[in-house]
Amino acid sequence: MTANPVKQALINGEAVIGCFVQYPSPITVEICGHSGFDFIMIDCEHGPMGPESAYTMMLAAERSGSVPLVRVPMNHPSVILRHLDIGAAGIMVPQINSAAEAEAVVHAVKYHPEGRRGVAGGRASSWGIHQPMSEYVKDANRDTLVMVQIENIKAVDVLPEIMNVPGVDVLYVGPNDLAQSMGYPGRPDHPEVQKVIDQICEITRDSPVQLGTVANSAETINHELSRGFRMVGANSASLLAESAQTVLNGVRR
Repeated sequence: MTANPVKQALINGEAVIGCFVQYPSPITVEICGHSGFDFIMIDCEHGPMGPESAYTMMLAAERSGSVPLVRVPMNHPSVILRHLDIGAAGIMVPQINSAAEAEAVVHAVKYHPEGRRGVAGGRASSWGIHQPMSEYVKDANRDTLVMVQIENIKAVDVLPEIMNVPGVDVLYVGPNDLAQSMGYPGRPDHPEVQKVIDQICEITRDSPVQLGTVANSAETINHELSRGFRMVGANSASLLAESAQTVLNGVRR
C-alpha cells in the first residue's frame, strides 16, 4: 500500500486542502489533481456514483498526484469495504452522532486487531503482487484515513466521546446539515450555527484528532484554517459555477 501523505500531514498538524467531486467525472478529478489539491473527496453520498464510477475517479486522482478519498452514503460495513478494496485511501462517513457509530466506522475500516474489515486480495493490496497480505493489512491499518462527520447538534452534545474513539483521525464538520439540525436550513452562516462550530473548535483544540470542514474560496478557507481546521474541502461544482459566472458577468455587464 502506498503511504498516505494526507494522513501524515494531518498527524504533523499541517493543513491539507482538497476538492469534493459529486459527479462521475475522472476528467474533473484529474483537473483538480493537476491543479494541486492535496486530496479528492469522491462524494458517493450526494453524487450519482457507485464503486464502478468511484474506481475510475480514484485512478484519475492517483494519476494526477492527489489522494483519493471517498464519502460513502451510509455507515455500513459492506459499503465501506467495497470502496476500500478498490483503492480509497480514506473513508468519510456522514451523520455520526454517537461513539458507538464512530466505533462501527473504525471496525469497518480497520483489519484485526483494530477492526473487522473483510480480508481479500484486490486492487488496494495490488492483488498481492508487491507484498504478502499479512504485511498489507498492517500498512492499511496504519495509513487509511478515518473521517467521521459531525453534522447534527446531537453529535456536538457527545463530541468528547466521539473524538476519543480509537482510530478516528478526523472530525469533519458539515455546516449545512448542522444548521438544518438546529432549525436553520440553508443558513450555515447563522450566528447560532457559527457559535456551535466555535464550540467544536474549542472542545477539540488539544486533541490529536483533527478537524475538517468545507469552504469554497481562499478567504473562507483561510478563515477556517485560522479557527483550527486542518482539512478543508472545496466543492468542484461550486468552483466551476463561480468561475463561469465571473467570466459571463465580465462580458455581459
